[in-house]
Formats: sequence, C-alpha cells, structure tokens
Amino acid sequence: MDYSVVMQNPLPRVSAPHALAWPEGLPSSTTLLKGLTFVSDTFYDYKNLWHGLTAMSFVGWSMKNGCSKSSRLVLFYWGELRDQRGLWIQNVMQASFGQVPVEVFEKGDDGPYCFEKAVVMRHNVGEMGKQRNLQVSDLLRCKAREFCGINPAGRGKEVNVRGQPSIRLTLLMRRGSRSFKDPTAGINVFSRQCAMVDGYMLEVVQSEDLNFCDQVKLMTNTDILPSPHGAQLTNMLFMDRNSSIMEFFPKGWLKLARVGQNVYHWMADQSSMKHRCAQWDPHTEKECPDPTKQLECFLLYKDGQLGHNETYFAEWARTVLKQINSSTSFEMLEDVQLVF
Repeated sequence: MDYSVVMQNPLPRVSAPHALAWPEGLPSSTTLLKGLTFVSDTFYDYKNLWHGLTAMSFVGWSMKNGCSKSSRLVLFYWGELRDQRGLWIQNVMQASFGQVPVEVFEKGDDGPYCFEKAVVMRHNVGEMGKQRNLQVSDLLRCKAREFCGINPAGRGKEVNVRGQPSIRLTLLMRRGSRSFKDPTAGINVFSRQCAMVDGYMLEVVQSEDLNFCDQVKLMTNTDILPSPHGAQLTNMLFMDRNSSIMEFFPKGWLKLARVGQNVYHWMADQSSMKHRCAQWDPHTEKECPDPTKQLECFLLYKDGQLGHNETYFAEWARTVLKQINSSTSFEMLEDVQLVF
C-alpha cells in the first residue's frame, strides 16, 4: 500500500511537501497516522462562515466515495498551519462527519508524518459543478437539522385567508459594519409592506444573538431572507429549496467590489434558491478623495453603514413580495435588480 507523506516543522510558515512511499521505505522517525485525513490547503479563512464552506468540497468527495469519513483534518491557510475553525463551521462538519479533530503535529520537526490515506483540497466549491453543489447543500441542510433536532415537517402550518401557507420573511440584521444606520426605519418599511400583502409573517432577528442551532431553526422556518451583505447570509444554506434572498450593499460595491459581491448570488443558485434582488446604497458618510484609486475607495466604503430611502425600499419590497405571493409554488422568477 502507498503512503502519502507530509513534512512538518514548528515554524509559523510551514513547508508541506507530499510524496508517495512504500511502508518499508519510511524513515524510522516517521509518525504514521492511520485512516483517512482531509488536508485543506487554501487562502480561505477557516473562522469565517462563508469561507468555511470550502469544506463542502470534502463533503462532495465523501458522497462520491461511499460516504467515507475522515479521522482528522489538517488545515493550511496561505501556507500556515491552523489549529482552529470557527464554531459555525465546526458544527456543520460535526453534523456531517461527527467529531473530527484538527491535527496539530505535536511532535514538531523530529520526523515526517505519514498519512495512510489523504485527500488534499486546494479549490473551493466552484470546482464541484452545480449538480454536485446542490446535492451537497441538500445533505448539509438535512444533517444540520438532524444535528439540532429540527423536524421541518412538524413546523407550524399557518395559512392565509385563501387557505394557502403563510410566507415567512426574516429580516436578518447585523451590528457594526454594513449594519443599518437607522434599523427601526428599515424594519418599518418591511413591516408595512408585509402587512399590505396577505399571508406574510415578519420576524426581525439580530444575527449575532443566535447560536448555531438557533440559526438552523430560524432558517428552516424562513421563506424570504433580506439581509445586508455579510457572513450571516451563509445561513441560507439551511433554508428550503426555492427560498428567496434579498441583499443590501453599502456604496461602492457595485462598481468596485467586482465578482466578490456575487458570492451569495452564486450560493443561492448552487442551493436551488433565488437571489431575487440586490440594493446598493448610493450614500456614504465618507467620500473617497480620489475616485481613480479603486482599491483605496473600496476599502473606504466596504464596511460602511447602510442608509435607506423609504420610497425605494417600499417599491423594492413590494415588488418582490407580490411576485412571490402570486406564485403559490415559489417558482423561480426573473431576477429583480434595483440600483438606487
């Protein structure tokens, strides 16, 4: 049987060459790690929710290989060894694979480590293809709900006056960067629009106040998710297929953020959900002094707070709510892109 060797030393930046060797050819100082090892070598931050979803690649590989489970994880970030993941991604991985420890190579540079079997991932979920992404999203959603003891079939079945299921809209707020300057004003716009269209139920939640299973439960009971751009939107993973996303951006994102502003649009598409619209705030408290310096301007704008124009917000919300309300099956509708 061949073995995959990963060298390790205690320096902050780690060189991690790998090769194949026969058991008889291994040095006597080798530490042999039995079973399957998942090795992630990426530039994504393992503590960030959306970045952490690069782990979906391992789930996709497992599905193709008899639902194989790993004995350990090895995490490299920009060539540096990491020993921790964010709690959110820990829970997602635990729901899918059970407890999987992160290898920290305690022996240091006394000798090489040898993995009996290793799967090395150096790409993100975009390499899996749409069908595989959809299958993985469905599996992660199911596993997370099971992990949290949530039975979506048992949730309340409120109906409107026509006997149709009520539509749940969750306004997922955040504090600090990309939060609303006046949260109450934004909430009132959605509250009034929901009240004007029969069958809508509005819930307003602060994302930082929720633990992992609270987030899974909330998203299980959400049909439409308006929220500022940010990691909290990764929780759309736990919404049913054909659910809808509405996203807010600060000034500068439309012209300066390039493809990075599309990550949740892509995620919605990969999960068979609909990113129905986006809104880019035209106002900011600080204007970029030199518009020709695009990177500096984007960094100035990227974490700005969100203002609101009540007329535009009301039109935007009303258009989306009526479209969804007219489709009892939540069919995929044409995207609504409004730039104010």
